[in-house]
Amino acid sequence: MRVLITGSYGQVGSSLARLLAEKADVKAVDRDNLDITDQKAVNRLVVDFRPNIIINAAAHTAVDKAETDVDLSYAINRDGPKFLAEAANDVGAAILHISTDYVFDGSKDGLYSETENTSPQGVYGKSKLAGEQAVIDACDRHIILRTAWVFGEQGNNFVKTMLRLGGERSELSIVGDQFGGPTYAGDIADILIMFANRIYENPAFEYGVYHFSGVPHVSWFEFATAIFEKAVKQGVLESAPKLRSIKTSEYPTPAKRPKNSKLNTKKTCEVLQVEPSNWNNALSDLSQYQ
Repeated sequence: MRVLITGSYGQVGSSLARLLAEKADVKAVDRDNLDITDQKAVNRLVVDFRPNIIINAAAHTAVDKAETDVDLSYAINRDGPKFLAEAANDVGAAILHISTDYVFDGSKDGLYSETENTSPQGVYGKSKLAGEQAVIDACDRHIILRTAWVFGEQGNNFVKTMLRLGGERSELSIVGDQFGGPTYAGDIADILIMFANRIYENPAFEYGVYHFSGVPHVSWFEFATAIFEKAVKQGVLESAPKLRSIKTSEYPTPAKRPKNSKLNTKKTCEVLQVEPSNWNNALSDLSQYQ
């Protein structure tokens, strides 16, 4: 199996590159050696490497900056995936593309399934939804994997931010009325590798949109509380800061966040015969996030 990974310096991409290194012929690239918004460069690399699978882990994920960096967001989140999917189609490869809970507005109760109507609220979500559609249109052999609240040892994320702020401040205010499933990047990588293996073994695999995220579902405040409890217990922090639960309205941001980011992962779990990601397990050694 020949696998091209884009976004290899990111949270999921770095995990993919590490986990696949001894299992496949891998070419892992990031923006330093492939600009996915350069169609000619994408085509050259895909034609030269001729992968069976392309996994696109590259994205413009600066949610607030996206509100002003509109062109850049669409270039990376829509045009890049389109070029990768077209190139995949040209060489007979499948493409696995990571998307987000931000394609939903977060206004419903309960879990969001793959067939729910999408209604992104900001530029980030709109550009990611446009990327989904571009991939679907360009390559029949596609997996769109939507996930949420990603964290891992690499890159910037909520866990790292909490540990840093917990070492600097005695009190923190954390949003308590947004809910979702924190998802460990390594678990997302594992799921993508499972999809890649299934597709490689069975080219007639059930392509389409899938959801994968963590359990149990919590608020950001509840997630932060768990992080600090574990950090103190593990000796990563001497003491936990005092936490105050606040409403979204008390912490205004340029981009509006979904209040409900709970994804229904039943389809993915049944197809791959796996359990949802358990974020508690991924916090067993918080020293790795420092």
